[in-house]
Amino acid sequence: MTVEPIRNKAKIKQMYYYLNGKDPKYALLFKFGLNTGLRISDILPIKVKDIYTTNNRFREYLILKEKKTDKEKKIKINESLKKEIENYIKTRNLTQEDYLFSSKKGGHIGRIQSYRVLREAAEAVGIENFGTHSLRKTWGYWTYKMSRYNIGLIMDTFNHSSQRITLRYIGVNQDQKDELYSLVQF
Repeated sequence: MTVEPIRNKAKIKQMYYYLNGKDPKYALLFKFGLNTGLRISDILPIKVKDIYTTNNRFREYLILKEKKTDKEKKIKINESLKKEIENYIKTRNLTQEDYLFSSKKGGHIGRIQSYRVLREAAEAVGIENFGTHSLRKTWGYWTYKMSRYNIGLIMDTFNHSSQRITLRYIGVNQDQKDELYSLVQF
């Protein structure tokens, strides 16, 4: 199975509402992935102090070291995600030391658990080919479209070595191939 980005905005909304109904923690995780393009393994260990200063203001950047590449990543959190985080931290009374995505067993939720819940939500709303990288790919796909096809910046953000890799990764090549098949009809 090839993991695909979510190309349908209505399905993204449905999945968000489904997750929010299950547990706002998973809705935030979903929104976090969609708005940052980070890997799940880099999102899960985030603590409140990584995002907030001690006087409860948003830091200018979320700075983290990517697990896979060991490279430092600097992310500006957008307004939509800020609102969500702020509301979440307030309703849960989280402190600086708390994980955003804490587990009942202590520490933060695991990759497999988060994938299980996200996958269940994707199936519930009829999203096919969903995998752990779907959120990252969805961010890339929509950013590519909204940035008027600025593949260079997205490639750089993902640390890919070529534009071809990035285009394949975010599923744009598949879109273009699908379009080809509808051009010629006998």
